[in-house]
Amino acid sequence: MRSAIAIKVTEINCSLGLFVPAVLAIALILSQASVVFAQALTDVAELPGMVVTAPADQRSDPDWVRPEKVLREDALRRKREAGLGDMLSREPGVSSSSFGPGASRPIIRGQDSSRTRVLESGVGMGDLSVISPDHAVASDTLNISRIEILRGPATLLYGSGTSGGVVNVISARIPDRMYKSAQGHFEGRFNSALEERSGVFSASGGHGQFAWHVDGAKRKTSDVKIPGRADPDNPDSENGVIRNSAIDSSNVSAGGSYIGERGYVGVSVSRLDNFYGIPGPESAKIDMDQTRYGLSGELDSPARGFQKLKMRINYNDYQHDELEDSGEIGTKLNNDEVDGRFELMHLPVANWQGVLGVQFQYQDFAARGEEAFIPSTLSHSVGIFMLEQYQWRRWLFEIGGRLEHVNRDPADTVLSSRNFNLYSISAGSAWMFAEGYQIDLTATRGQRAPIINALYANGIHVATNTFDVGDPDLTKETSNNFDLSLQKTDGAVTGRVNLFYNHINNYIFQRARDGNADRLADRVNDEGELDNNGAFLVQDFMQTRAHFYGLEAETRVAVLPERLTMRLFTDIVYGRLKNNGNVPRLTPLRFGLELDYFQGNWLGNFNVTRVTRQERTAALESETPGYILMNAELGYRFKRGESSYHTLFLQGRNLLNEDMRVHTSFLKDVAPLPGRAIVVGIRGTF
Repeated sequence: MRSAIAIKVTEINCSLGLFVPAVLAIALILSQASVVFAQALTDVAELPGMVVTAPADQRSDPDWVRPEKVLREDALRRKREAGLGDMLSREPGVSSSSFGPGASRPIIRGQDSSRTRVLESGVGMGDLSVISPDHAVASDTLNISRIEILRGPATLLYGSGTSGGVVNVISARIPDRMYKSAQGHFEGRFNSALEERSGVFSASGGHGQFAWHVDGAKRKTSDVKIPGRADPDNPDSENGVIRNSAIDSSNVSAGGSYIGERGYVGVSVSRLDNFYGIPGPESAKIDMDQTRYGLSGELDSPARGFQKLKMRINYNDYQHDELEDSGEIGTKLNNDEVDGRFELMHLPVANWQGVLGVQFQYQDFAARGEEAFIPSTLSHSVGIFMLEQYQWRRWLFEIGGRLEHVNRDPADTVLSSRNFNLYSISAGSAWMFAEGYQIDLTATRGQRAPIINALYANGIHVATNTFDVGDPDLTKETSNNFDLSLQKTDGAVTGRVNLFYNHINNYIFQRARDGNADRLADRVNDEGELDNNGAFLVQDFMQTRAHFYGLEAETRVAVLPERLTMRLFTDIVYGRLKNNGNVPRLTPLRFGLELDYFQGNWLGNFNVTRVTRQERTAALESETPGYILMNAELGYRFKRGESSYHTLFLQGRNLLNEDMRVHTSFLKDVAPLPGRAIVVGIRGTF
């Protein structure tokens, strides 16, 4: 046991030797700590903070007990991609499933599927992106006003077993305030590598006590251009382009609210249509559409002792057709889902302040067609949660908990329904040991129920070239997460270093079936029959113990105050399965530098990221070469009228024209990221 620990420590130490940006971040953060540590620690200090929407519009700090990132405005515009995962993939600790340009889902600290939950304004998306990587997240990235990335105890408010974290996509579809006059924004852009033509608009206004909002977006691309062959090991593969990778999507929505003195209540309706290709030999396409109906409201001082009541309910009518190369429908999927939550903030009690609430979900999933491999299933869940905080002098304490019941009921009577009772708890503390310096320590124990494909899948999964076999006897996962962070929040140099460790009991994963004496994995042909030369690898859903650990570091330096800022960053994650080696598809070590420049009406950005070779592979998984991603932007912002601003921008992406293969992607060998691209556009407000 001690020797195994020693081996792990040695492995970590060897890897940390590569973390040049991490070392710089730590050194910069601690450079003045020895000088200021002697300041009066007995003084009462209010920890700095920023307002986010989750949870319940509480004061929530990136310096508090939960790590957090908020993206808005220029940061969102600069990172804009068709898929949500690709859009966030350069954030520390976040990678992407990157299943071609049309479908990508965020992966946080090596945790994918439902371990990383994606929300729309605090409630579920109502899509099917968790059951297959070729299913896109049902969110149009063109009309997002803000994205919040949450890790740590606050994730208990949004679901059980979110050991990776939560990505909360914020839109303004239901107004929560009055507008003195109509206002809005628009954006149009062209991307040469995709031949992308996209545009977006939104407008909000009001009259009397009624506020309204409308928005719409359109994106159309051609097949992605790349620097070499799609499959470098196949001389017959396409050269310079990824066939069947085009996208045609549109979105429109409208909402309105009644605004009163103590709150508001509002509704919205939105429609998303998304048609995109799946790169690969099957040349499949997905025709997806979703209609989403939303109801939201807030009430101040709802009862004695309570500060605010919040409510959000979404009904999602989702369907998509998986089309074969001939145009015939191979699988037709439907998902009717209701997801809602009520949150109640109470006034301080003995200096404790917090939120409690209830969340519920009902899902009616149906799959039909020759290629359907998951049976139609009804699922429902209900959970109650609470999160409390207490501040004493230079300390901030937080405790939280969640109880949840989950039911899976397949339509196939041969399969048994399953019920899971889940509980999650968290505790954390933050200590401002000197002015502008803080240490956070959090611990979370959470449980997750198996999703429907892990329980009931049985058939060919064309997207991943596998024959998936579920296990209806799988038990719930239990994750134990620990986070330790050091940060500096004030001054010309700021930054944060996160260390994390996650131990998961009954971790659910897929393993190739070893079915013959030659120790070769089972394969099947198109008919599902055993065939050593078959195209589909048989994979069973199984459970074992797993642990993940890693580091994220980031520092900002005001080189020229209010003009030039430098950012250094790095991250890495390790994942091991008991008796089964490395966890598959883990992002390798990454580090980089970013410069932001402002001068008058001009703005500029330069960033370069080094992604190293991934050699820590799982069974049957190949290594992935590293690459350097270099981007630059130049923009000019000018004023039109009293309150209107326009920004013209020119971006260069992948300036080195690198062949970039994403190790976390099932399609890394046939669908690299786009080659060199020029992006031009205009964004404006009115």
